[in-house]
Amino acid sequence: MAKKRKRRRGFGAALGRFLGFLAASVMCGVLAASLVVPAVAAAGFGVSSSIGFFEKLPEELTVQPPSQSTKVLTADGQPIATFYAENRVRIPLDQMSPYIKDAVIAIEDSRFYEHAGIDPQGIVRAVVSNLSKGDKQGASTITQQYVTNVINEARLSQDRPDEVILSGQKDVGDKLREMKLAIALEKKFSKEQILEGYLNIVFFNSDAYGVEAAARYFFSTTAKDLTLPQAALLAGLVNSPTFYNPALNPDKSIVRRDQVLGEMLRIDKITQAQHDEAVATPVELKINPERQGCANATMAPYFCDYISHLILNDPAYGPNEAERQRKLYRGGLTIVTTLDSRLQAAAQTQVDGTAGPNPDRWGAALVSVQPGTGKILAMAQNTVFLPEPGKFDTHLNFNVDAKDPQGNNLNGAGGFQTGSTMKPFTFAQWLNEGKPLTAEVDASRRVYPLGFPWKSTCGKVLGAYSTAQNNPELGAADDLQNAEEGFYRKMPINYGLYNSINTATFASATQLDFCGIQKMVDAVGLHNGLDGSPINMHQLGNLLGATNVAPLHMANAFATFANDGRFCTPVALVDVTDANGGKLPVPPVQCRDAVKPEVARGVNSVLQDVMKVGSGVWINPKVHDKVPVAAKTGTSNNNGATWVVGHTTGLATASFFGDALEGQKRAGQNVTINGTFYPRLDGFMIAGPQWANYMVNVAPLYPAAPFPGPPPSMIGPNPPKP
Repeated sequence: MAKKRKRRRGFGAALGRFLGFLAASVMCGVLAASLVVPAVAAAGFGVSSSIGFFEKLPEELTVQPPSQSTKVLTADGQPIATFYAENRVRIPLDQMSPYIKDAVIAIEDSRFYEHAGIDPQGIVRAVVSNLSKGDKQGASTITQQYVTNVINEARLSQDRPDEVILSGQKDVGDKLREMKLAIALEKKFSKEQILEGYLNIVFFNSDAYGVEAAARYFFSTTAKDLTLPQAALLAGLVNSPTFYNPALNPDKSIVRRDQVLGEMLRIDKITQAQHDEAVATPVELKINPERQGCANATMAPYFCDYISHLILNDPAYGPNEAERQRKLYRGGLTIVTTLDSRLQAAAQTQVDGTAGPNPDRWGAALVSVQPGTGKILAMAQNTVFLPEPGKFDTHLNFNVDAKDPQGNNLNGAGGFQTGSTMKPFTFAQWLNEGKPLTAEVDASRRVYPLGFPWKSTCGKVLGAYSTAQNNPELGAADDLQNAEEGFYRKMPINYGLYNSINTATFASATQLDFCGIQKMVDAVGLHNGLDGSPINMHQLGNLLGATNVAPLHMANAFATFANDGRFCTPVALVDVTDANGGKLPVPPVQCRDAVKPEVARGVNSVLQDVMKVGSGVWINPKVHDKVPVAAKTGTSNNNGATWVVGHTTGLATASFFGDALEGQKRAGQNVTINGTFYPRLDGFMIAGPQWANYMVNVAPLYPAAPFPGPPPSMIGPNPPKP
């Protein structure tokens, strides 16, 4: 809100205005004389004294580019969202229609090219009109108006809105300083530069700052393509953007437009025929309000929100959050992201089809990462970012952590219990310790009491699975359960993995160093999605996915297997440039060897069987017909979180379905989704088809080679039969 100043009332106020204008006109005349005829300046003491006073006024005026809109784009150039405090698109003068330049000059400052920043004739005219007719005419030239806009824009950019001074609030001192700065400005910049700056900064309405934004808003066109009547209407708005707004006051706007056209005719900028044709042209508005922020994103609102937090949390974009916010909302950045609009559209369609705005508020999410680059290619969920009646809405991003590694907010749900999608990492450590992928383990054992001799060279294993020790305070639990009967027996370890047998995973862990399992999980970037802490693999429940992990990081961990064991940190930014085209830093892709290539190949060989003969066989993905895929299903203890995470060599995707907003307190049992009743949810039931249907459509877009097989020594001689 503009700064409020106390004004004198009644006769005193009128006298003050008269004297103010008189003083301004005298000073203006004196200054003009000093500029045009230097000898006059020294002709008398009064003139010299006045000029001396004027010269003491401040001349400094730093003309910074005005606040501009920031664009967020996909990797393939599609718009995601716009951020702005003032909707403005800065363009050069040669990209503006000649009509808009001539129209603004005609109505605002017809002697623009004749004066040196201030117009003595205009001041005298305004004084006479104000005194004789009681009008409220101003006398500011385009240069003076530009000065005022530049000063006010600087105050707004510095979060000093209370210091903004509007035209009707200026006192004599303000006007004199404005004149001084206008003259100084004309010494530094050409008329074309001043006009370009003015047309880019001037206010047309709350949704349009500058002529390009105004052309888009009112006519859905560009400043370059404005017609004569359109340009005249916009030029008329400058004097009073609300009073002459054609959407609010169409009759007044037409009168004002025709006044502008009359002035253009008077100064010979248009012919009589052009004038008459323009006056006869009806106003045809095509209002196209720009929508700013992630709530109004054209796609991927949650990815947009993730991007905004990456910018606002990163000191590379400013020393403090206020400066980073200024850069995002006023800096005119162009932010190119990793998002692939094709994958994003497919992911959004899929999650909406999976659950949509279901009345029971079950969450569905998909996120894809490119192996070898860490690029986030898609990020979707079945909710709306902007609250709407009857819609399943939330600002929480189901796919990302609650906070970044520095503890800054990411607005994420913080992940979900991963269930059996954690099992491949214990299996990876099995292979890492040199054990064959077909070795037999005893999956009949269901009791692991407190004090069981687990191996750990770096810590103590916590928890138990034993009815005899069923004491929650001691971390004990019921006997270890499998999802189905018939699997409590000896079996090959690979068979236990692709059929997701809990007792097989525990049986393998009895032969492993838990410190190795810990290193494996840490190496692929898995961590607690709520607070960023490491997943304590010495806590037995974490062998079966008891800790919340964000889908993004599950997808990225599986991308490590897809990338022959090389881990890359997830990245969302490709390029950030400022309004002048200068490059700003983006976090680099950081890759490192995390898993031995032969271990990754061994894991991939078994995860391919998940979809062919294992726990995901009922998903029956046709994607197998196009590219080889490897995946793992997962379900939390109470069935409230279900997963399929899988990959080709070109694309890794995590699919989630479950209780996304209630902390997974709700059990996924005896529920109806899309008209289908489920006694209990399992990863292959909803998350599985969601993953498979999506991958069928998009996996071919990222060409994938067959997975390299594990070395023969890893397979082992004479593998036992299941």
